[in-house]
Amino acid sequence: MKIERTIRTTKPAKPFAVLPTLTAIAFSLALVLALAGCDAAKKQKSKDKAPRIGFSLDSLVVERWKRDIDIFEKAVQEMGAEFILEVADQDASKQDEQVRALVDKGIDILVIVPNDADKLTQAVKYVKSRKIPVLSYDRLVRKANVDLYVSFDNEKVGSLMAESLTRAIPEGNYVIINGARTDNNAIMLNAGMHKVLDPLVAAGNIRIIREIWPENWNSEDARKGLEAVIASNRKIDAVIAGNDMLAEAAINVLAENQLLGSAKVVGQDAELSACQRIAEGVQYATIYKPIERLALKAAGFAIMLARGEKIAGDVTIDDGGKKVPYVRLEPILVTRELLDETVIKDGFHSAEAIYRNLGR
Repeated sequence: MKIERTIRTTKPAKPFAVLPTLTAIAFSLALVLALAGCDAAKKQKSKDKAPRIGFSLDSLVVERWKRDIDIFEKAVQEMGAEFILEVADQDASKQDEQVRALVDKGIDILVIVPNDADKLTQAVKYVKSRKIPVLSYDRLVRKANVDLYVSFDNEKVGSLMAESLTRAIPEGNYVIINGARTDNNAIMLNAGMHKVLDPLVAAGNIRIIREIWPENWNSEDARKGLEAVIASNRKIDAVIAGNDMLAEAAINVLAENQLLGSAKVVGQDAELSACQRIAEGVQYATIYKPIERLALKAAGFAIMLARGEKIAGDVTIDDGGKKVPYVRLEPILVTRELLDETVIKDGFHSAEAIYRNLGR
């Protein structure tokens, strides 16, 4: 009302009474442009600053994880990022606390290998509630709606393991040593195995005489489970082990019971000790998952997500609540005949290291 009175009493004539209004509009426009400029500057500053990447890892018990971390850390640091690692020592509660603490350290993105696919859900939801993106590395956090999942085709890993054994042993008694039920990868591995094995079971060619689900991928649980099968006097022709560490436990039990020559064992991860056993004819096969490809892809995506970019993924995967973007890498079967053209050719292990016990 005060402005209207001023306009009515202002001289000279009426046509010039609009000038204060035009001035106000011009001022408002200038203010909007200035604010927009500030916002753009802030966004640019955000993109220019070194992103802080928090990496939450289940454990370093399995050989491969140190390799993952070394490659990932070097890659993100070369891209100008700060890297913070927390290792939970196979403890889901400890990992939950560490994840929340990483938020307090000002991370721009969380990369997580969960100990438990379900128990870490609330911690990840907390991170996302703080507007921090989350990348699930190799293992999926369920019902958390992560921004990206980067892993190998775990169902295909299980299928490759089963296919390799069924070609070598088309008939007989099979034992499956799975990973932990709390690991979504173990569930997918198992699904892939059964996709190959179930039709052969239905046809009467093979029999699955025992499935073992070790807690936390524990070798001792695998050992006890296999010893129980042997104690029941059931013949064992083939063992599919969830990883090479479990395969080693199975091989030791079979050897102690003079059964190693009559049963074949497969694992996954292409650990050096497993590749040595394959070269020596002790382990039948493993699955090679090129860790460098996984770590480098994940590192690049982590930087992009930290800077506010979106990743579509190759496909999507159902996390139990929503479909999340999934970058899916291909696993590779390794047998004695394939060592040279896979893990050795890629420089994953040297020929000298693999054939050391054979004097090559």
